[in-house]
Amino acid sequence: MSGRPDAAAGALEQRLASRDLTLDLARVACVLLVVVIHLLFVGVGRAADGSLVIERTVEAQPWFAGATWIGDIMPLFFVVGGFAAMAGWQSLERRGGDANAFVRTRLARLARPALPLFVFLAVALAAAWAVGADPVLVDTVAIGIGSPLWFLAAYVLVQALAPPMIRLHRLAPTETMLALAVAVIAVDATRLLSGVELLGLPNVVLVWVAVQQVGFWMHDGWFRARSPWTLGLIVVVGFVSLYTVVPLAGYSWSMLSNQYPPTLPMLVLGVVQAGLLTLLHRPLSALMRTKAARGVVWFAGSRLMTIYLWHLPVIMILVGVQLLLPIPLPEPGAAAWWLTRIPVFLLVLLVVWLLSLWLVRYERSPAHLVDPVHPGMGVTSAAVVLFAVAPFLIMVFGLDAPLALLGVVGTTLAIWMIRGRRASLVAP
Repeated sequence: MSGRPDAAAGALEQRLASRDLTLDLARVACVLLVVVIHLLFVGVGRAADGSLVIERTVEAQPWFAGATWIGDIMPLFFVVGGFAAMAGWQSLERRGGDANAFVRTRLARLARPALPLFVFLAVALAAAWAVGADPVLVDTVAIGIGSPLWFLAAYVLVQALAPPMIRLHRLAPTETMLALAVAVIAVDATRLLSGVELLGLPNVVLVWVAVQQVGFWMHDGWFRARSPWTLGLIVVVGFVSLYTVVPLAGYSWSMLSNQYPPTLPMLVLGVVQAGLLTLLHRPLSALMRTKAARGVVWFAGSRLMTIYLWHLPVIMILVGVQLLLPIPLPEPGAAAWWLTRIPVFLLVLLVVWLLSLWLVRYERSPAHLVDPVHPGMGVTSAAVVLFAVAPFLIMVFGLDAPLALLGVVGTTLAIWMIRGRRASLVAP
């Protein structure tokens, strides 16, 4: 009996040794930084005369646009996702799996955690309408809460395209990346010259697929094979090219604005951030050899989608509680307001952790995905579209009650469609 814990610990260490834990650290850091950024956006407080102030505080700072060149880490999330997709695909290939199994697994990992959120949003927005809440205030809060949901549509689509994109990468990595870059530039040019923002929507797929390809290159070892000086040069050239192209092409100086719809700067940032992550690989690896860092990354990583999906609803709920209680609220942007961001951040994480005690079950791989009988690729593809349609429309039009309900229906159908069945339940 005494040997079992040691054997389990040894097996865990072996599994950890086979992973690049710096990528797990990067994924967790990305999500936590998203929480920080959204917390700084939500400026609710009292002015000097006691009146209510609601603003996007950090966006009004003179340094905000420049800070987004460093703080916008969403491209890195897709780079790391590309690395994980390549690793997962190779593992699946060795076990005799196929694209259908890959896509079903990726879809389930996004759809299952999203379902409780869509249910909550649909009920909350319907209740707000039923009690006659101020529609302008409801729309403001709903659009803010719905703003991160674009990620669900973009990520599930690029992950669903990973198997064919991996094949193209293996056949012609450089040509594939160049073709994607040209397509991204063509869409950007069409949007910028016409002034019609909706013409940029194809880049929701093209840009993030291209950034995902960068993750394939990272998995292949292309970045690791470069010297530190070369990696530093990649970073410098990337930022210089952005500084040159942004004003010439008419892109926004804020990289966050370049996410909606995504533009060429996101692809450039993806390459820069891949270079930076590789450049920092040695110190980050040393950090991840400590038990404390591994514990934090494992704990947050096991409920990462819960943190991402629920942090904004929690922030809004806490703001509402503050407004209802006789608690003094500092004016947004004042020194006291900035100082309170740290305890508020910790409070948000505490509340999300309490929610995760129940919600974390939705992040675990469901048993039905490994059942012997599965739907065909056509059904799986339809499930991907059904899941993606609501967050895609929320990205375009903003969150409201009908779109939240559409999210409930589409997500439920997607999960049901990719279920497996036991062989014994299938008629001979």
